[in-house]
Amino acid sequence: MGLFEKLTVKAKSMPQRIVLPEGTEPRTLTAADRILSEGIAEIILIGDPEAIKAKAAELNLANIDKATIVDPADEKVIDKYAPVYYELRKKKGISMEEARATAANPLYLGCLMVKAGDADGQVAGALNTTGNVLRAAFQVIKTKPGIDVVSGAFVMVLPEGSPYGSDGLLIFADCAVVPEPDAKQLAQIAVSAAQTARDIAGIDPRVAILSFSTKGSAKSERVDKVIEATAIAHEMDPELMLDGELQADAALVPSVASSKAPASPIKGQANVLVFPSLEVGNIAYKLVQRLGGVEAVGPVLQGLAAPVNDLSRGCYPEDIYKTIIITCNQAIGAKA
Repeated sequence: MGLFEKLTVKAKSMPQRIVLPEGTEPRTLTAADRILSEGIAEIILIGDPEAIKAKAAELNLANIDKATIVDPADEKVIDKYAPVYYELRKKKGISMEEARATAANPLYLGCLMVKAGDADGQVAGALNTTGNVLRAAFQVIKTKPGIDVVSGAFVMVLPEGSPYGSDGLLIFADCAVVPEPDAKQLAQIAVSAAQTARDIAGIDPRVAILSFSTKGSAKSERVDKVIEATAIAHEMDPELMLDGELQADAALVPSVASSKAPASPIKGQANVLVFPSLEVGNIAYKLVQRLGGVEAVGPVLQGLAAPVNDLSRGCYPEDIYKTIIITCNQAIGAKA
């Protein structure tokens, strides 16, 4: 059974409530219709009800009537969720009038529904920029306790028979969000990536924080950052199997590890690779994807108190469908 087959089975076993704030967007509606027809999740669409129904009819979608439709112009909806936003941001000096205007914004309204416990996660970005999607999530849902950075991971689905990772899977992070993490942020990315390994890949994490140095083979401020991040990550989660600083071969190849890092608990069998910067991580995942014939699933946003995932504005319905399934699995993991 492949990765998405496993994720789909898990999602169906505990259906989650996923908000789609771009409720009239055709690709989003097409993906929502498929999710509903397969019983994978409960779908909440935000938008003008008549416009949503008209677009669904135009697209010949037969299952959209199973979704809950929330009208952001409905005063009763604003009355319910504006006070939630006001309480979150009143120390920043916002007025209730400003809170009401913000609550009518679908991106914020979806996050407010998650914050209030009326939904389990949100997927957006087919129309909105990453910055707008993340801004709403930061302001409303915020980050998990002990985490103050949101990062992006990719699940790398390796060719059949690959000796690397676990069950043909590797987690790469951060490849999408934080350009130059400091040691504390890098440690948080490592801990968050371990949770992504559990929730999305279903594997017990073995985390390697990577460098161009292995156990003191080179001296540099960049190496020092990785060493410090490793120490902080151990303090954050003492039970997590994690090591650094490791070169990629020492993280992935047991024979190399036995030579370069014989005392490493990873023993060359890492399944979560944490890169020292976004530049390195983004280049690495794209090279592995293209040169190695590897499927890259993501980015999966990690570190938020409840799952919100961002789409590319060039996405296809299949991408949205898969992202909804990923978000369901994150939500299930958050409740475990």
